[in-house]
Amino acid sequence: MSDPTPAPPLPAPDLWETVDRLHGWLDSHRRHPARETLLLRMLKLSEEVGEVAQAVVGATGQNPRKGTTHTWDDVESELCDVVITALVALRTLTPEPERALAARLHAVAARSTSSPSPSPSPGPAPGEGPTPAPGQGPTPAPAQDVRRTDMRPEAVRPEAAEIQERPAT
Repeated sequence: MSDPTPAPPLPAPDLWETVDRLHGWLDSHRRHPARETLLLRMLKLSEEVGEVAQAVVGATGQNPRKGTTHTWDDVESELCDVVITALVALRTLTPEPERALAARLHAVAARSTSSPSPSPSPGPAPGEGPTPAPGQGPTPAPAQDVRRTDMRPEAVRPEAAEIQERPAT
């Protein structure tokens, strides 16, 4: 039996216009000062990531008491919720989320795709020589430490107490 023909894709809404609308809608229902709102939107990400984990556990049937409770489509939806929540949180932090995301995407892509792939080492043929135990392979090179040393909100984003509103276009 052949797979059913997939439905044509839905037309994608303009990403940043939609993020702006969601941000505006959330702000119109805001119950906390701007600084608290920013922090609560960051915490919302943890909630959404937890829902991804719950969907993966449910899709794989890892809870014997519950069995299979989710599908991989559920996992996909939950991952999308994480992305949307992150974009709205980014918009809450900065009136220029497009610039921030583009700059970060460029930096991550540059560091991840610009270095040549390591050449495979000519080890023994399969079945010849000892096989290292799991976790006993070659030690990877240490990652470059890019963590911020001062993560206080005022150090990360000095104007966080007064979130700037994005100018209407």
